[in-house]
Amino acid sequence: MALLQVLHVGQENKNGFKGLIAAEYAGVEVKLAENFEMGVSNKSPEFLKMNPLGKVPVLETPDGPVFESNAIARYVVRLKADNQLYGSSLIDYAHVEQWMDFSAMEIDANISRWVYPRLGYMQYIPPAEEGAVAALKRALDALNIHLASNTYLVGHSVTLADIVMICNLYYGFKLIMTKSFTSEFPHVERYFWTMANQPKMKKFLGDFKQAESVPAVQSAKKPAQAKESAKPKPKAEPKKEAPKPKAEAAEEEEAPKPKPKNPLDLLPPSKMILDDWKRLYSNTKSNFREVAIKGFWDMYDPEGYSLWFCDYKYNDENTVSFVTLNKVSGFLQRMDLARKYAFGKMLIIGNEPPYKVKGLWLFRGPEIPKFVMDECYDMELYDWKKADISDEEQKERVNQMIEDHEPFEGEALLDAKCFK
Repeated sequence: MALLQVLHVGQENKNGFKGLIAAEYAGVEVKLAENFEMGVSNKSPEFLKMNPLGKVPVLETPDGPVFESNAIARYVVRLKADNQLYGSSLIDYAHVEQWMDFSAMEIDANISRWVYPRLGYMQYIPPAEEGAVAALKRALDALNIHLASNTYLVGHSVTLADIVMICNLYYGFKLIMTKSFTSEFPHVERYFWTMANQPKMKKFLGDFKQAESVPAVQSAKKPAQAKESAKPKPKAEPKKEAPKPKAEAAEEEEAPKPKPKNPLDLLPPSKMILDDWKRLYSNTKSNFREVAIKGFWDMYDPEGYSLWFCDYKYNDENTVSFVTLNKVSGFLQRMDLARKYAFGKMLIIGNEPPYKVKGLWLFRGPEIPKFVMDECYDMELYDWKKADISDEEQKERVNQMIEDHEPFEGEALLDAKCFK
């Protein structure tokens, strides 16, 4: 019976991987349909009898076809009763189903809403992307908390919940979730790479690297317009030649133009080489004040750079330590656009809530760069004050923030984070 399970799916399809990996763990043989060609095979009359929507994957079984990837994975697992992929108790079963639903609704859905518009498969709408990324971060944060004290999603071995979760995270890690994005969720990172490298998963996922950058937005395909252009009506011709919408026309006009330089690149050269300071900071392991702090002031160019203190406006809300830490990590992640022009230290202060968040930032130029203020919404959550280094008290405060001095202003440090 197991030899008659045939999976109809294209190459590199993470939804197809669910059934294949589940079969590998369950000891069930599933064959891939021969010569399957996406866009051709799934439009054939034979395929449409199995799934009228023409979507993949579809599992062809002796008792009839099954479509929808999670349903296929569930079916494959239940073909063999002697496995633990649904856990060993009723509550395990419920938790497996719980995490499968969570994976579909909170992880997969939001990754899809983020990546597919950028790849041109859906219309790109910036507010929609912002909502998808925010929702994905909430989901990953919840998953990260669970995995802080659990190796697997359910119990002490791989279950179907893990298989589905890894497959749903696969496109995210491979296509759009960069290291700077996922570093905020270290337990999710550990879980994903550990599971993805398990032999039975790696057999299908293969070797792959994490996305190095977020894909640039591609123009969405518009098949409906193509059909209209094929209409033979003579009146349709002038419509085809009519001026394109302003947004499209603007894109075509701007495409050939070279990318404008950042205004900070046009400033007069500075004696301070930011990368040299970042290297000195990173490589100094002892005598920090004598080596790194002294080196900073030797390098610092007040004509080419400026120092700024920041204080979080809403410290009364910082009542949960990990939420406060994640808030700061998110801010640093969104500051990635300024990495070439900035260095920062963020201190989370206090032994008990509410925790205070204070920071020190070094920016290229005499003011906070306008593009940072415009594009990083976190900036509005802080009060900013330019440091006066002629004031010895303020200069010493800079020193203490760079070196994570404790106590800082009479209080213990919960944590300190560096942007470099």
